[in-house]
This record gives sequence, C-alpha cells and structure tokens, in this order.
Amino acid sequence: MPVILQSHIPFDVTQPRPLPGMMVLDPEDWLWVDDAYGAQMALRRDLMLQRCDDVIACDARALPAVRELLEQVLQFIAKRSDFVVSDTEVVCPDGQRVALDWSDPLLCLGAIVQNDFCILQKEGDEHLLSAAVLCFPASWRLSDKFMRPLTGIHDTVAPYDDSIAKRVQRLFDAIRSDAPMWRFNALYYRDPELFQPDGHHSVQDRSQLANVDYVRSERQTLIRLPKTQAVVFGIHTMVVARESVGELPL
Repeated sequence: MPVILQSHIPFDVTQPRPLPGMMVLDPEDWLWVDDAYGAQMALRRDLMLQRCDDVIACDARALPAVRELLEQVLQFIAKRSDFVVSDTEVVCPDGQRVALDWSDPLLCLGAIVQNDFCILQKEGDEHLLSAAVLCFPASWRLSDKFMRPLTGIHDTVAPYDDSIAKRVQRLFDAIRSDAPMWRFNALYYRDPELFQPDGHHSVQDRSQLANVDYVRSERQTLIRLPKTQAVVFGIHTMVVARESVGELPL
C-alpha cells in the first residue's frame, strides 16, 4: 500500500491525557479535511471495494442510526465550500462523486469523509458496537469487536480497568446531542500503513521508542444522535514521520 502521511498533527501528541481524557468539542469542528484527504480517501474506497467484510459491519437494528449519522454528516459537510451536496450525490474535495445509497449508508460514509465511525447502542447495562466502517484499524479487528459491549471491546487494553470502564460507561450514558466530546491518543509504529488490524508494526514498550519511525494519532470524537440516541465514536487517523512531532516521551 502507498505511504500516506500528514504534514503535521495539530495538537501535542507527546502529552496525551490519562484515560478517558475527554474534552469538550466545538460542534462546528466535528469533521476534518486535512492534507492527506485525497490519498486517504482513495485507500478507503479501495478497501471498501476489496475488503468490505473486513472494514464494514452492521446489525440490522443499527441501520436507522447509521442513516441518521449519514444525515448528520451531509448536513455538516453541506456548510463547507469543498463539498457539493445534492439529493442524490456528494462531490468530494478530491473531485470524486459518491452516489447516496440509503440502503448502504456505511459505504457512503466511508467514501465521503476521512473519519471511521463506530455506532454504539445501549443494550442492558452497556453500550455495544452495533455498526462500523473501520478502514484504518490500529491493531484491532472489527470482526473481533462487533456486537460486543464496551468492556469486551476494551478487554485487551491494559489501562482499561474496572474503574475506567465504569467512568466510560457513565460518559456514554450522559453525553448529550448538543455537547459532543473528543480526545486524542499517541501510537507508535515502524510501518505507516493505515490498515493495520494485526498491529505487527506497533510499538507498545517505551524502551523501543528509539526505533520508531512514525507516530500515529487518532482524533476521536464522541457524539449522540438526537433521534435514535445512538452514540457515535468517530476516528480521524493521522500518521506523520517521527521527526515532525518533536521529542518522544521515552
């Protein structure tokens, strides 16, 4: 796959906040278009064509929420000058035309914006992952997490203990449609490839950071859809050369 890098990450990834690390998000700053848009979108559309089962999953009960998400995205990008939105299609900043197919809204979402999206809906005491378009996984497989609750999704995340799990579930319960949130992380990789479900090239041990060539950061957003009340976890992935972020916290 081609090497796709952003020129910079517009926040200090050397100072990540402790989990869950959420901050207030300006609703007008929800979705970004950055300097890697064209290259990332070409890869996204190819992945959805060639590996659809790996990057898209949707439970039938989640379809109304995904359609509502598509409505929200179209309303958001219609305010921008670099998208042209009509009743039947979207003309994207790279010139590509994406036909609006309400029977397959995840495919449309994945072809229009750089964000990956995970739809989480309350079932019992927890929210579970009921739908997603995930073209740029960072060391996890959609098939392993689909239809699992938050605790099951994060069972391989070392810092995600019972205390954090309860705080995150309270956050999912409390988030309001008019008060979105966001956070970011910092991930370290030897390979800049965006589709990395296996994580063979990720570096978890800080003693190995001297060998890191790329820094990967996810700008993660959390919104509630007003009609279906589903929670949407959005992921805008940025990868830059190590030297562009300054001194790593070795």
